[in-house]
Amino acid sequence: MNPRPRVSIVIRCCNEERHIGRLLDGILAQTERDVEIIVVDSGSTDATLSVTQRYPVRVVSIAPESFSFGSSLNLGCGEAAGEFIVIASAHVYPLYRDWLAKLLAPFRDGRVGLVYGRQRGTETSKYSERQLFQAWFPGQSNYDQPHSFCNNANAAIRRSLWQRFPYNESVTGLEDLAFAKEIKATGWRIAYEAEAEVAHVHEETWTRVYNRYRREAIALKDIYEHEQFGARDFTRLLLGNVLSDLRHAWHDGVLPRNVGGILLFRLCQFLGTYRGFRQRGAVSSALKHKFYYPNAPAPGAAGGAGRDSHGLAIDYSRAGDKRNG
Repeated sequence: MNPRPRVSIVIRCCNEERHIGRLLDGILAQTERDVEIIVVDSGSTDATLSVTQRYPVRVVSIAPESFSFGSSLNLGCGEAAGEFIVIASAHVYPLYRDWLAKLLAPFRDGRVGLVYGRQRGTETSKYSERQLFQAWFPGQSNYDQPHSFCNNANAAIRRSLWQRFPYNESVTGLEDLAFAKEIKATGWRIAYEAEAEVAHVHEETWTRVYNRYRREAIALKDIYEHEQFGARDFTRLLLGNVLSDLRHAWHDGVLPRNVGGILLFRLCQFLGTYRGFRQRGAVSSALKHKFYYPNAPAPGAAGGAGRDSHGLAIDYSRAGDKRNG
């Protein structure tokens, strides 16, 4: 690996043996080759580290008791040598060989400090989760976004900016939003690149969905002190989103098999958010463990067709054969 690469890719993981190999195959298939890969492991007990040994990566570890999303990112970014730091969840994978090139392209504007790319669900994603991906990650790019939304499952930052604004280690989630809010307040631009697309394998039990939205609500309350989410918000958003999902599922011809999942997902989402906003005082170590170390995820599935790839789509079936051979 180049000791002075242009790009450092930081991947946080814990018990990701089913997914991380596919992400690493996708990275090695990229047209952008001047990269180093840093894996931050937070106590994997499965074969995750055995899988990473098959690839040109550097693994650093953080103790589970010291883990937060911000602290693990700061550890990985501190190891990075590249001008740009790309951050990827261990359970995403790029769909095209120009994913990195597309994600880095907005940095040609020296005023852009952060770029995040498109995400979409897989064939086995919960229906409401796919609706969220479509709403949060549209098909149109925006290189000067007026708000601070972003997502560190598929994002890139300037390393020089991270050195000035390290990630918040105390929040229970949304460290990406806290970082974006801080740099935007100092004049930096946030860019969304729709063609830097990944599939996000986000299969979870209903308890994990609930806990994810609960910890993110606790973080949102810390980042935006004046934000409120009360019983009226819970009722209004639950009903509105359930009805919207049901209408879309009917239009897509998949309503009968998704009714129960839609109701459960939206209930977990907004009940978790409501409970998170009602949290008072410090988050206990037991609750942090529940937030950060849930049961191992179920295996994912490959996604369907996306943009016109012009021959750049990655064939993961062949990559997997090579990896397991």
